[in-house]
Amino acid sequence: MKIGFDAKRATQNFTGLGNYSRFVINNLVKFYPDNFYELFSPKPSVGKVDTEISKGNNVKIFVKEGFKLFWRTLGIVKDIKNENITLYHGLSNELPYKINKSGAKSIVTIHDLIFLRHPKFYPVIDRKIYNIKARYACKVADRIIAVSECTKRDIIEYYGTDPNKIDIVYQGCFSIFRNRADGSKKQQVIDKYNLPPKFLLSIGSIEERKNILLIVKALKSIPNIHFVAIGKQRKYAEKVKQYALEHGLEDRVHLLSNVALEDLPAILQLSEIFIYPSFYEGFGIPIIEALSSEVPVIAAKGSCLEEAGGPHSIYIDPHNEDELATEIDRVLNDNNLKEKMVQEGMEYVKRFSDQKCTDDLMEVYRRLSHQNS
Repeated sequence: MKIGFDAKRATQNFTGLGNYSRFVINNLVKFYPDNFYELFSPKPSVGKVDTEISKGNNVKIFVKEGFKLFWRTLGIVKDIKNENITLYHGLSNELPYKINKSGAKSIVTIHDLIFLRHPKFYPVIDRKIYNIKARYACKVADRIIAVSECTKRDIIEYYGTDPNKIDIVYQGCFSIFRNRADGSKKQQVIDKYNLPPKFLLSIGSIEERKNILLIVKALKSIPNIHFVAIGKQRKYAEKVKQYALEHGLEDRVHLLSNVALEDLPAILQLSEIFIYPSFYEGFGIPIIEALSSEVPVIAAKGSCLEEAGGPHSIYIDPHNEDELATEIDRVLNDNNLKEKMVQEGMEYVKRFSDQKCTDDLMEVYRRLSHQNS
């Protein structure tokens, strides 16, 4: 097959959707080298992100020259047709207008519809644009990939999509999270980021939806432990800092930004518990990273996090700081519980291996390519 991708995120984005795009493309190149993969991008990939994209004789990056305004929405269809693409995969919630005129079968990955489920977390204009793109993509796509059962339910609820049109294909995490850091590496990150000796950890943008203030509130009931949050700091971060200051917790709350990816596994492995109290997610890659790093997980009920964390992890009401404090205390003081969570987590996370996720995706591709052919 000759498979095309909307590769804007893969070539330009260093975070979630870019990571997903590169995860998909690189693993397809690795595990299914007999296909040809063409990456459609409005700009060349540069810098660090360029080194993270697989290169080879079966990979081509198609960069649009000249006038590019609306190319990914409109003009790209002509290029998809001219390149004789068999199957085109929109990796980030959208497909080009009139993709059905390109001659290629189409698939779109829908990561989440949080902008509809929790609109307060998004500016009005962003909600409108996201909704227009996702609704259209779900309507015209030959197949839809949802990254979780939760996202599939939301697609059906908000867009009235036929459930039989939707496949669930999970995403894994970077392989470095499966590597154990040695003592030297751990000491290096302790010194580099001035990490406390014993800490709880959360990873993700420091914004209201991620709800890390709940952890800070729970900290009031748990002495002798610190909390480290890693992620891009938005306006919400000031609210977290102010609460910590007002309650005498400022010395135990550490917000870190610009942490290198290669340092994250060691930081995870140094932590006591990984906590992810987000109000809503499409999936939960940081939980997969934590499980892969042999760290017990406490997460929030109410979205997809039970899918990511499995039955051995602990789930709490994202509005209940006392429940969170109780569960943190329980894990910290019960070594048998902690060990069981770690061991069962390592078993559970096998379902998110690179091979398994890529095999599941290729099966969707194959079924679609043989449909009506």
